[in-house]
Amino acid sequence: MLETASILSIQSEVVRGHVGNAAARFALQRTGLDVWAVPTVLLSNHPGHGNVRGETLPSAQIGALVAGLDAHGWLKHCAGVISGYLGAAEQARAAADAVRLVKQANRQALYLCDPVFGDDDGAYARPGVAEAMARELLPLADIVTPNRFELSSLTSQKIGDAASAVAAARALGKREVVVTSVPFEDERIGTVVVTGDGAWATAAPRLTIMAHGSGDLLAALYLGGRVRGADPMAALVRASSAVDAVLRASAGADELRLIAAQEAMAAPQQLLTAVRLR
Repeated sequence: MLETASILSIQSEVVRGHVGNAAARFALQRTGLDVWAVPTVLLSNHPGHGNVRGETLPSAQIGALVAGLDAHGWLKHCAGVISGYLGAAEQARAAADAVRLVKQANRQALYLCDPVFGDDDGAYARPGVAEAMARELLPLADIVTPNRFELSSLTSQKIGDAASAVAAARALGKREVVVTSVPFEDERIGTVVVTGDGAWATAAPRLTIMAHGSGDLLAALYLGGRVRGADPMAALVRASSAVDAVLRASAGADELRLIAAQEAMAAPQQLLTAVRLR
């Protein structure tokens, strides 16, 4: 075995900023995991900034990059796979094939599907991407991490609080669902994890910042915790506390300040409290 467990990360790549692989890579490395980052798109910056340059990678290229890892026999060292933003619907099949290859090489590997296709402002992924994720990727997922909009879209259920988030997560029919951007009382925003054993939530004051990538960051840190053996509640507390620390450090910035907040991200000093839900 290699000395360091590795995570295969299949999602967007930006030159400037911390979204997709550019969020997951450093976060997971900083917490002691290696990352094999495969880009679905390669962009100069997050499209929210405007004036973006770059391109979507052909799905065949994604398959070829993973096949190269497989040819060396390295996939048996892969402890987990995370998929996020896809630039085209056909990339879902390539990501699914990658997950199957990893699980063939290591039956213990966990697959986290982050169905990145929209937020409260609506869908922003290209046509067909959400449907391809639901068809190709969700059936393979051990863990799913939708935000409120994405879970509502996938289940056709309205989500306005923690209780409705739990109901929608159970309707999704997956063994472990982490729902982000859930409204809580007193202007707090929360994250809910739902498993066959129960449901737990953490919440923090809602912060108004311009930075993108907090969902990508949380998904990566949650998977990192689960790969290292933390149970869902413990992984939720650690990941959501780290994201809260990064967001607080990013006030006034147009990107997440991962470098400045790396100590708090790797070992948050202020842990959010997990509450058991019915």
